[in-house]
Amino acid sequence: MRIKAEGNVPASPETALSRSIRRVASGDSGRAGGPVLGSAHAKAILFGEHAVVYGAPAVAIPLHALTAVAEVSPRREGTRIHSALFHGDADDAPARIQPLLEAIYSAQRHTGISDMGVELRLDSTVPYERGLGSSAVVGVAVARAVAALAGVQMDADEIFEVAMDCERIAHGRSSGLDPRTVISEVPIRFHGGEVAHIQVGAPLVFVLADSGHAGSTARAVGAVRASLKADPERISGLIDRLGEIAEGSLDQLAAGDREGLGAQMFEAHRHLAELGVSDVALERLVDAARAAGATGAKLTGGGRGGCVIALARDDEHGARLEHALRRAGAARTWRTTVSQA
Repeated sequence: MRIKAEGNVPASPETALSRSIRRVASGDSGRAGGPVLGSAHAKAILFGEHAVVYGAPAVAIPLHALTAVAEVSPRREGTRIHSALFHGDADDAPARIQPLLEAIYSAQRHTGISDMGVELRLDSTVPYERGLGSSAVVGVAVARAVAALAGVQMDADEIFEVAMDCERIAHGRSSGLDPRTVISEVPIRFHGGEVAHIQVGAPLVFVLADSGHAGSTARAVGAVRASLKADPERISGLIDRLGEIAEGSLDQLAAGDREGLGAQMFEAHRHLAELGVSDVALERLVDAARAAGATGAKLTGGGRGGCVIALARDDEHGARLEHALRRAGAARTWRTTVSQA
């Protein structure tokens, strides 16, 4: 199974990861000199937002065309950052950069080079605070780069642990769904920390639309938690139903049933809105997708800003959906095909 993305997105820096792998394999890494590279792709949640925090299953797909590349070099002392959000010494970094710093420090602890100063350059096409896993992407890319710098191999669980350290700073409580999807090359079912690959019975074309407004997973999760405490019976019912939808979607995915899958998406969005994590911009985009013939549409990620994901009938229809969503106010769109496998 392979996912490709189209639309108005930058080219995926796959070659950067390939160069990183070659450098490690050839010994051009670690204390010998660097710089070295690590890369990771974004993700989108199809089903299970918020419910996954309470132990329900979730379904998510990797987005290979949205990536981050971390370049790490040894430095005489201290840590220095070059990124779209901040340039300078770690000691002067604002709170917004703390997840990135924690990824560096965690990766150094895991690889035994905590005493080494590093200089990190981060080049990312993954939009921040849009529910596409930007903090997990940073964590995974940095983990891979630091491992290359140390000249060691980190397995998927070790990379996951680094990304989770990054996630906890960015979001507080984290289910682990984002890092697991970012690490995976294929769509996954995530339940209780366990990951299973998903069977897909036909190519499925999804369109993602950026509402233009930043979301905050930490605030959204906190709001749902407060609602659960205030109205446990109603909110528990919504969370349970979101988990049931995620589990039921596996049959539609396996059959390539676009109509059934789309109906589940619309229902899931309705319940997420009842949880209070939608907003005016997201509702406008979901309505626009429905009006343009999408078989399904919903918010993806924490909500209260971020993105909508819509299911098209085919690639040509996906292009029309992109146009309709941009006309409805989407700041940018991406089109992604999940291949049959």
